[in-house]
Amino acid sequence: MPHLVILYSGNLDSRSDMSLLCRRLADTLLEQRDEAGKAVFPPGGTRVLAYPAPHFAISDGGAAGRAAGGDGDYGFAYLNLRMGRNRSEAVQQAVGAALASVAKAHFEPLMATMHMGVTLQIDVGAEVFDAKHSSLHPLFNRTT
Repeated sequence: MPHLVILYSGNLDSRSDMSLLCRRLADTLLEQRDEAGKAVFPPGGTRVLAYPAPHFAISDGGAAGRAAGGDGDYGFAYLNLRMGRNRSEAVQQAVGAALASVAKAHFEPLMATMHMGVTLQIDVGAEVFDAKHSSLHPLFNRTT
């Protein structure tokens, strides 16, 4: 963990480099430090995934955008970060602010040409079941 999942309207695929956004968000997660200066997230557990929605309905279907002189083409991106417990409120807020800043910078040029919404939510909670099997973590746990 953390796992950041991005759901977005499929009409963004031709207008936005979602792979670049994923990389920037993953790098941002890996840069986060707690109050003691320790990395907040393990490199081997950090995941950012983006999924386009090929079928979607947004707001009024573009009527207000067309009435305002635009083409009525709307878009959305919903970012949901799931992180494990035991991180302070200050760390959670700092992580959220850092991710929101990256998402805003990424989508700002696009928002100048179309109407869209971007939402970021962070979920922290008790797992009812948590099993992990990974050959990634050992890559980052080696001592030299």
